[in-house]
Amino acid sequence: MPFSPHRYTAQAIVASPLGDLRLARTAQGLAGAWFIHGTKDHPGPLSDTPMAPEDALLQQAARELDRYWHGQATTFEVPLDLLGTPFQCAVWQALLEIPFGATRTYGDIARHVGQPKGAQAVGMAVGANPLVVIVPCHRIIGRDARLTGFSSGMPRKIDLLTREGLRIDGEFVREASVHQSTLFDDEAGATR
Repeated sequence: MPFSPHRYTAQAIVASPLGDLRLARTAQGLAGAWFIHGTKDHPGPLSDTPMAPEDALLQQAARELDRYWHGQATTFEVPLDLLGTPFQCAVWQALLEIPFGATRTYGDIARHVGQPKGAQAVGMAVGANPLVVIVPCHRIIGRDARLTGFSSGMPRKIDLLTREGLRIDGEFVREASVHQSTLFDDEAGATR
């Protein structure tokens, strides 16, 4: 569900190795980071939102992204304003808990948000993520470790996963460690 661009208070365009990103913020935090080209669900130019590359929060986001691109950061500290339905926000919050260099499945996220049979709904929420890279929807893969769709294109997903130390073996993702755990293994070590 797209939200009115009138909620955004400032925007900026920043370069990345995978194409320019449009960043948008609200009064509460960073609310959007979209690749400008080759992305589904991009909100467009946000013509009613002022360009403000000097905005402190947008500059912070740009610096943190730059550190990520250069392999100097594995997390983001910029304050976020997740604009979505309560379910989408719960899914995006769960995505934020996936560690750098790890992957999870739609089922893992569904169980975490209390909807164990909601993998398809999770997939829809993941696809609607407005904060690419920062909310790491690229870390979601199929139940069998197969690469799945990415709203910014499969080449970008593969680049992001590889950048985080994962190995792509045909259409499968392999973590650096031998154990590819679920998002929230219970204390008994139960897996998918």
